[in-house]
Amino acid sequence: MQIHFTAAAPADIRLHARLVNQGQALAQLDAALVEGAAASNFTGRTGQVFEGFASVDGAVRRIALAGAGDAGAADRRAACERTGAALTARYLVSGETALVLDLAHAGLSADEAAAVLLGLRLRAWRHDKYRTRLAADKRPSLGHVHVTGAPAGTEAAWQREEAVARGVEFTRGLVAEPANIIYPASFVAACEEAFAGTGAEITVLGEAEMEALGMGALIGVGKGSERESKLLAIRWNGGAAGEKPTLFVGKGVTFDTGGISLKPPPGMEDMKWDMGGAGAVAGAMLALVSRKARANIIGVMGLVENMPDGKAQRPGDIVTTMSGQTVEVLNTDAEGRLVLCDALTWAQEQYAPARIVDLATLTGAMIISLGHEHGGMFANDDTLAEQLVAAGKTSGDKLWRMPLGEAYDKLIDSPIADIKNVGPREAGSITAAQFLQRFIKDGTPWAHLDIAGMVWSNKPGATWDKGATGYGVRLLDQFVRDVVEG
Repeated sequence: MQIHFTAAAPADIRLHARLVNQGQALAQLDAALVEGAAASNFTGRTGQVFEGFASVDGAVRRIALAGAGDAGAADRRAACERTGAALTARYLVSGETALVLDLAHAGLSADEAAAVLLGLRLRAWRHDKYRTRLAADKRPSLGHVHVTGAPAGTEAAWQREEAVARGVEFTRGLVAEPANIIYPASFVAACEEAFAGTGAEITVLGEAEMEALGMGALIGVGKGSERESKLLAIRWNGGAAGEKPTLFVGKGVTFDTGGISLKPPPGMEDMKWDMGGAGAVAGAMLALVSRKARANIIGVMGLVENMPDGKAQRPGDIVTTMSGQTVEVLNTDAEGRLVLCDALTWAQEQYAPARIVDLATLTGAMIISLGHEHGGMFANDDTLAEQLVAAGKTSGDKLWRMPLGEAYDKLIDSPIADIKNVGPREAGSITAAQFLQRFIKDGTPWAHLDIAGMVWSNKPGATWDKGATGYGVRLLDQFVRDVVEG
C-alpha cells in the first residue's frame, strides 16, 4: 500500500474517510450522513467504521467515518493504529483502489497521525502469491491512500514508520513462505537482495567455515538435510565509532521435522515458521537500516533445516560446541538451542557486544504458559529486562518475564557430558533458557525471547491478517529507539 500526502483530495477518488474521536460532534458533514451514523450507534469508539454516501462538490462519494477513540486516552497512539487498520480491513477487498483520508478533524499529533498510517499499511499485507483461483471479490484492491489535513511533522514521522512497515513486511514474507522456497541458502539470498545498496555489511559462513570454527552443535542439527546450513550476520554501523554494538541473534530453523525424534504429522506443516526468530532479526535489521538508525547493531541468524536421514544426528549423540562445552543430545527436536548456542558464541567472539537479545520459536511449552498474548522473556540483567518490557508495551509486541535460577539450571546437567539438551517435562521453556545462558559470557547483559506463540496467528489481529504476524520487528526497533539511540 502506497501513502501519498496531498493538499487537496484528488477529484477522481470515490472513497473518502474521516477520523472521528469518541463523542465528537460530526461537524461539516451531510445531515443524512450524521443521522445515519447516529442510527447505527456510531460513537467514534476505536475501530468502529460507519459508511454512508453523500454529495461532495456535485459528485456522490462513499464516506467512511472511522472511530479514533478517546482523544485523551493513555493508549492514544495504539488506538490510532487500530483505527487505520480497521479502515484497511473494511476496504482492502472492496473494489476501491484508492482512499482519501482526512486527518484534519481529530486533533492528532504527528506521531499519532503516522500511527494511523502504520495501521493502514500493516493490515494491508497478505500472502496471496500462490492463490491462483482467488475470486475477484476476495482479491485486494486498495493500493493507494491520499492523506489530507495531516498535522505538521507527519511526513517525517511517517518516514520512520514506513521503514518499520518494510521490516515487518519482510519478516512476514520470510515466515509465510513454504520450506521449499525459504531454506538456509534462499533466506541468505533474500537478505542479500533486500540489503543491497543500503550500506549494511553482510557476512555468510557455510558449513566448511563453521566446522573449522568448531560449531558442532549447529552443524549437527542440519546433518540430515540436503540443504547446507548457514550463519548469516548483518552489520549496521550507524552509531558512534568504537561504540560497542547491540547484538540480535535469531533461530532460523527453516523447517523442523524434529529430526530422528520425529514430530507427530498433524500440524507439522506449521514448522515452516520455526525460523521466526531469524525472520524477526532480519526484518528488524531492515527497518533499522532503512531509517538509518543512529546505532551500531548486528543481527546474527543461524540457519538450518532439521530433517530425518541416515546422516542425521541421533538421540544420545554428544556434540562439541564452539565454546568447547559438550552437549548430550537426548532429543533431536530440541534443536533450536543447539543452533543458537554456537551462533551466540561466534557472535560474542566476533563482535564483543554491549548487550545481546536472542529471539526464537524455541518451545511449545511457552505457548502453554502464555498462549498467544505475550512472548516469554528470560534475562540475566534487570535493566535490560525492564527496557525490553517497556519497548514491548510501546510497540504492541508484548513480553512477560519468566524466571531463571540455579535450581532450574541443575536440571540440564548431563551424567556423561557438560550439558544435556533437554531437562524434565516440567519447566521446559525455563530449562531451554538455562541452556542458552551457559553460552553467555560473564558480564554481558543478555535476554532470551521465546516467541513460539507470537510469530503466527490462526486468526486476524488488529494489524495483521491470518498467518505471519511479523512479531519482534517493532519490539527490536522500539528498543533501539529507546535505549541505544536514546
